[in-house]
Amino acid sequence: MTTSLDPDLPQSTPDLVDFAALGLPQPLVRALARQGITAPFEIQRATMPDALAGRDVLGRGQTGSGKTLAFGLPLLARLADGERARPRHPRALVLVPTRELAMQVSDALFPLGRTIGVFLRTAVGGVPYDRQISALRRGVEVLVATPGRLADLIERGVCRLDDIEVTVLDEADQMADMGFLPEVTELLAKTPADAQRLLFSATLDGDVDALVRRFMTDPVTHSTAPPTAAVTTMDHHLLLIPPHDKFSVVASIAAREGRTMVFARTQLGVDRLVQQLAAVGVRAGGLHGGKTQRMRTRTLAEFREGRMNVLVATDVAARGIHVDGVSLVLHVDPPKDPKDYLHRAGRTARAGEAGAVATLALPKQRRGTLAMLEKAGVAPAQTRVRAGDPALAELIGAREPSGVPVRDEPEPRRHTSRPDGARRFPDRHRRGEHGRSGERRHPGRPADGRSERRSGDRRFSGRSSAGTY
Repeated sequence: MTTSLDPDLPQSTPDLVDFAALGLPQPLVRALARQGITAPFEIQRATMPDALAGRDVLGRGQTGSGKTLAFGLPLLARLADGERARPRHPRALVLVPTRELAMQVSDALFPLGRTIGVFLRTAVGGVPYDRQISALRRGVEVLVATPGRLADLIERGVCRLDDIEVTVLDEADQMADMGFLPEVTELLAKTPADAQRLLFSATLDGDVDALVRRFMTDPVTHSTAPPTAAVTTMDHHLLLIPPHDKFSVVASIAAREGRTMVFARTQLGVDRLVQQLAAVGVRAGGLHGGKTQRMRTRTLAEFREGRMNVLVATDVAARGIHVDGVSLVLHVDPPKDPKDYLHRAGRTARAGEAGAVATLALPKQRRGTLAMLEKAGVAPAQTRVRAGDPALAELIGAREPSGVPVRDEPEPRRHTSRPDGARRFPDRHRRGEHGRSGERRHPGRPADGRSERRSGDRRFSGRSSAGTY
């Protein structure tokens, strides 16, 4: 069974249906109301009746469409029977690709679960094991985990999946892109065959389809997202720039008013761009897997709370992150894969809000970028621009940065050969982890092996290296 809803409709329609009408227990309805949440989003209206009825569900929707509550509320409702989890035996499992997404899921579900006596704990890499092990030994109903850390905990004998009643795979396509499917397959095989399974993804094809065929029983499919970035409130721009103007153009776009998310290809490129922007008066935060969890959490909090308007990130680190009010996504380097473009673009133009996506391309990149965009179902407006071009202000609100350097607490740099996300063996390199969505092993080296020109010590002067960010 498959249903499809019009993606151009408003995401919530309070005059048509509420959570109680979907079958959600009253304690959870009241808990949502205390948070000001009374009307379900489309993905929630579509999937929750089947999920609450115990069916296996496939949900297709973009990040930020309301998927967390779509799977989280039925999960909590199922566990709201007063039965406590046995030590080391969680009753429900939510698998996510990254630490940041695990934190988002936890932040959304923990206060709701607490009101009905259902306790939740995260198990992710990049943080000490002690608290995670201690919580599991006491007993936790819902475990939100990255695949690598969960595999480690099982190997240590502190977690078993025999009592799992509900398993959720969130952002399943991204886990496939990041090379986690072998671990995910092993973990699912450890859960009871009759457990309910809920899978949410932006796409439901390829490797994800293989998981569905093996582990899901007569699943019902609901789709609320188009397969491309065909959102009427999203504008797409391809900005064709000369090589020597690249940083100047980036700096003027980053200096615009409004919340901007910038994507760079490598960890080193993220750090270098953040430093260059600071030197010309633009405060930006960097997000990648080489940073400590403390710094990643702090950076995301400052971006969400509006203490800085620019976030520079790698693809992998930003997977699944939902931040309200992002009005522009900027691709400093054109992505190679249309799915990567769509994942990046999905950070803006949510819930009917307007947003724009701008991709910078050098002359030699134009043909390949247009081919990628065509596969993504996007027909961008093409504009040739230079540093200081008035068209930049007209199209996306670019403006000259102040030129006054900004200072911030230095961030520890911890560039490693591993991709973002949890590893199964902390001290062992995992084969196949640097797929097309992972960060390169040598972040300062372009894919073609040539040396990259140094640009980290340049200040804003209208000319800069055209190296990869």
